[in-house]
Amino acid sequence: MQYLPSPPFYRLISIMTKRSRHTLDQDDPLCCCEYIDRHGGRSHLAACCCDCEDLDEACDRWMKKQPQNSDSLSRAMATFNDRLRVPWISGARQVDISVIPPLILLPVFLHIAALHYLLGILVLTAVPVLVLWYYYFTHRKKGHTLFFLSLALFSLFYMFYLFITEVVPRGGVNHLQFTVVTVGVALTVIFLIITKRGPGYVRPHPTDTHSTVTYHKPPSDVDAAYLNGAQHQVVIANHEQTCESGTAQQSVQRRNWCAVCKVVRPPRAGHCRICGVCILRLDHHCVWINSCVGQDNHRNFLLTLVFFLLTSLYGISLVLRSVCSDQNVMTALFYCPDVYNQFSSALCFTCAWYSCVVTGGLLHLLLLQLINVSFNVTEREARLALREKTGRSLIWGLIIDTGVYSRGFHSNWIGFLTMSKASEPSNHKPSNLV
Repeated sequence: MQYLPSPPFYRLISIMTKRSRHTLDQDDPLCCCEYIDRHGGRSHLAACCCDCEDLDEACDRWMKKQPQNSDSLSRAMATFNDRLRVPWISGARQVDISVIPPLILLPVFLHIAALHYLLGILVLTAVPVLVLWYYYFTHRKKGHTLFFLSLALFSLFYMFYLFITEVVPRGGVNHLQFTVVTVGVALTVIFLIITKRGPGYVRPHPTDTHSTVTYHKPPSDVDAAYLNGAQHQVVIANHEQTCESGTAQQSVQRRNWCAVCKVVRPPRAGHCRICGVCILRLDHHCVWINSCVGQDNHRNFLLTLVFFLLTSLYGISLVLRSVCSDQNVMTALFYCPDVYNQFSSALCFTCAWYSCVVTGGLLHLLLLQLINVSFNVTEREARLALREKTGRSLIWGLIIDTGVYSRGFHSNWIGFLTMSKASEPSNHKPSNLV
C-alpha cells in the first residue's frame, strides 16, 4: 500500500479554515495576512476560498434554475468584499471594490480614444456622461463609494506618468518646467491629505451626555476620521430633560437637535447622511475627496483645487507645445494636423483633451466655491434657500444670496480666512487617503 502525503497547501488551508471559526482574542495580535471577518471571527488570506456558503448557495440555485433569494446575492457580494484584502503590518486591510474600476477602465478608454479622432470624440463624450450617471445613482441612494476618489487620484498620477514617459522624452520640456509640474502634483496631493484629516465634527457636550455605549467594531456608515482611531461610541443624551422647558433657548435646541448623532447642532452645522455624522459649518459632501467639506478643511479644499487647476493648465500647455509645436496652444487644442499618425502623439493629445474636461469641471466647482465664500453662504445653505425660496438667485442661479450671514465682500473673506478650527482631542489621527 503506497502512502501519499497530504499536500502542504491543503493542510495550510485546513488549518486556516479551523482558525477562522474561532473568535478573536483581543490580546493576540494579527499577522500581516490575518484579519477579522464580518462575523467577528479570525481568518487568513490563504482561506479566502473556504467556507463560501453564500456563494455556493447562489451558484447552486443558478445551476438548478431556481429563483435567487432576495438577500442571497447581497450576502455573497458582502462575503466577496470582506475577503478582498491585501497584507498589511497590523493585519490584512480590506480593499473597497469600487476602487478597482477606474484603475482598469481609464487606461483602456484613453488608449481606445487615441486610435482615431472619431473614437476620441465618442470616448471623451461617453466617459463624463457615465461618471455623472454613476454620481447621481450613488447620490440618490446616499451610498458611500471610493470610485470618484480613486478616479481623481489615478487620473492625476496616470497623467503625470504619461507626462514623464511620453512627453519629456520628446525633448520639449526643460528641467525647470518638469520641476514646476512635479511640485504642483506634490502640493495637490499634500493638501488633499490635509483636507481629508477631517471637516470638523460636532462633538456631544459633556453636560448633555447621560451615558455612552462603546462598540469594538464601528459601523460602515460612520466616517472613520470621526473616530480618530478610537472605538466607536454611541452617546445617550438627556434630550428629553433639556426639551421640557418652553423657553426660546430650548426651542432652538429642539430645532437643532440631531436624532442620529444625539447632539444639539450649533448654527450652520448639518448632518451628512453619507458620512453619518454632524459637521460644523457643513458646505457639502464632496465625492471627489470622499469626505465632507466643513469648517476645518474648507480652506485646504480650495487650495487643493487651486493647485490642481494651475498644475493641470500648465501641464496641458506643455503637452500641446510638444505634440503640436507649430501651432498656438489654443489653436492646437482644436486643430493639430497629423497628430494621429503616431500613436504616442495621439495618446498625449487625447490625454490633454481628457485633462481639459476634468479641468473644466473643477474650474466650475472652484468658481461656485469662490462666489459662495464672497457671499458667506455654504452650498448646503444655498440649496435650502432655493428649496424654501428664501434667497435671491442671480445670474441664472450661479449666485445664491441668503442675506443671513453676509457682512460684505471684504468682511466675508476675512472671516473665512480667519475661521478657527474646532477643538479636537489630542490623539487625532488623519484618515487614510483612500
